[in-house]
Amino acid sequence: MLTCIIRYQIDPTKKDQFQTYARNWGQAIPRCGADLIGYYAPHEGSSTLAYGIYNISSLTEYEAYRARLAADPIGQQNYAFAQKERFILREDRTWLKCVSTPHGETS
Repeated sequence: MLTCIIRYQIDPTKKDQFQTYARNWGQAIPRCGADLIGYYAPHEGSSTLAYGIYNISSLTEYEAYRARLAADPIGQQNYAFAQKERFILREDRTWLKCVSTPHGETS
């Protein structure tokens, strides 16, 4: 299992637009095959950092998921919304693999 963490730098005057964007992905991402952990918007501290986090089984499955997401009507609308509103200033993806067990569990 791989975890994708998307780090967004957003326009702090457009947090509402980012929240709409995040809610839309909340519908499309699971439907297209990834396990969405969540989208996180600024609350306290930095007003420009936001995150999206989801799990997927492999990079091969990620490629298929991305194709489904690009064909998804909500996915298409959300991409267009982000381009039109320009609230995302920068987007970085980091891929991580969990190497520990949850608290209280043994391997």
